[in-house]
Amino acid sequence: MLETIFVRLRLILIGLAILASLVVFQLLRIEYSPDYFRQLSEGITQRPREFSPARGRIFDRNGELLATNDVQYELGLSPSYVVRPKDVAEVLSDVLDKSSTDILNAAESDKPYVLVARPVEGALGNEIKARAAAGADLSGVNLDPIPHRVYPGGALAAQILGFVAYNKEGRQIGYFGVEGFYNDLLAGRSVKGVEKLVPFEVEPDPTPDQGADLYLTLDRNIQYLVEVTMADAINSYGAQGGTILVMDPRTGEILGMSSWPTFDPNRYNDSPPGDPENPAVSGQYEPGSTFKILTMAIALDAGQATPQTPFVDSGYIEVGGVGIRNWDNGAWGPVDMVGCMQHSLNVCMAWLAQALGPTTFYNYLSAFGIGHTTNVDLASEAGGRLKKPGDPDWFDSDLGTNSFGQGVATTPLQLVAAISAVANKGAMMQPHILMKVQRGDQIHVTQPQVMGRPIKPETAATLSELLALSLERGEGDQALVTGYRIAGKTGTAQIPVPGGYDPNQSIASFVGWGPVDDPRFIVLVKLDRPTTSIWGSETAAPLFAQLVKRLVVLMEIPPDNVRQSLQGQ
Repeated sequence: MLETIFVRLRLILIGLAILASLVVFQLLRIEYSPDYFRQLSEGITQRPREFSPARGRIFDRNGELLATNDVQYELGLSPSYVVRPKDVAEVLSDVLDKSSTDILNAAESDKPYVLVARPVEGALGNEIKARAAAGADLSGVNLDPIPHRVYPGGALAAQILGFVAYNKEGRQIGYFGVEGFYNDLLAGRSVKGVEKLVPFEVEPDPTPDQGADLYLTLDRNIQYLVEVTMADAINSYGAQGGTILVMDPRTGEILGMSSWPTFDPNRYNDSPPGDPENPAVSGQYEPGSTFKILTMAIALDAGQATPQTPFVDSGYIEVGGVGIRNWDNGAWGPVDMVGCMQHSLNVCMAWLAQALGPTTFYNYLSAFGIGHTTNVDLASEAGGRLKKPGDPDWFDSDLGTNSFGQGVATTPLQLVAAISAVANKGAMMQPHILMKVQRGDQIHVTQPQVMGRPIKPETAATLSELLALSLERGEGDQALVTGYRIAGKTGTAQIPVPGGYDPNQSIASFVGWGPVDDPRFIVLVKLDRPTTSIWGSETAAPLFAQLVKRLVVLMEIPPDNVRQSLQGQ
């Protein structure tokens, strides 16, 4: 019996000795393994995460900031790491103006993580950090930074810029405008790394590639002028909407672009825009009489007419079995081509289109880019609509109506790009909004590109002079600007409705450029459904003059006599 007891005691002692040896071995291993606790700590306080870089900023051509970033926070609690729940509740309640009882309950919860607030403004997040630095024990409080896009100008250039929102995966994505078109450049390259859960610190490893900064062709001052003028027009002429577009015809650089209504991209969550697309590039409409510029350009370039070509206007012409009359139902009698443009005669344009024939007429329109996107670097561009012979919905009568801008659809930018060939010696430049890209020390500058040469330089010069004369002789004379010779054309387009056209409402417009001898700008003014007058000559033309009087100051263009005398020295 005693022998059995001694055997058991020896076994117990041997077991205890082995256990003690293991403990000593583990202590020695820890003693000589300095990374042990660090690795143990990191296993608890680190987690994998995808890190996105700061989004690239957007500037105007002069370096004025249009879009940038700041930081908001997601504030949460990891209750198992909270050491002093009452202190945490007191501090967060004071800073966030939230119930201390609710925060205390969250801090003492058995959940692994409790969301307290999202988003928390940057200033409040910094206040919480300052309280911790001053000695408050905020262990277990997590402040995760949330990138936040900021537009310092508010609604300024909103439709050009677009906006940034989070997609379903929680990533920032640019929508519409520049933000959408150049999203990949602005967003940079995200990386997968490790997030350290040290209070108030998130350390990405490795560092993601930063987004590129973009400099636009836009001039902030011109953009402001365009937007103020657009807003004034809505009030002055009772229009439901509209677009103003300013471009340099020599380069295709967009200097200003505004449509109404607009929105504030800083508040798209609170007040989402009804239609965030940019009507200047996505809104299709029948251009009406401004389109006559292209018809006359084709007739002059094809040798079908000269400025002195006579025409007897009877007030009526039949094309494809459909009768066409002038806008006033009048007959103007003997006129030349200057007179046809001066009085904006539909019958004269239809007569020219008939003489040209459909093949020549539509080939030229295609060369002007009608019916095709301009490939401008802005999201959601529409291509317009140009029916041609052979299309199932084209009829012989379309040759006549298309000649004065009816039955054909363009966007404002497409029309400006086409007409800019007349202002720019026959060369149609690629419209663009990006001037340069900068990523660190690397800079890429956008070079002007010729999109096409639909007419000869001589034709362009002849037509510019013809249009300048037609304005000076009365048609659209309210568009004239003292000291500067302007070429251009009014438009009053009917609005298609089921079964025909609305007899009471119109789209009033004016396209003009100047100075005629050395064009620096081309401007489109378009007003949708003005109520004070349906006529472009009484609404869009004076609005054009109002804008250009200030535009030449901003662009530092001297009056013609001063500029020409300086050039002669």
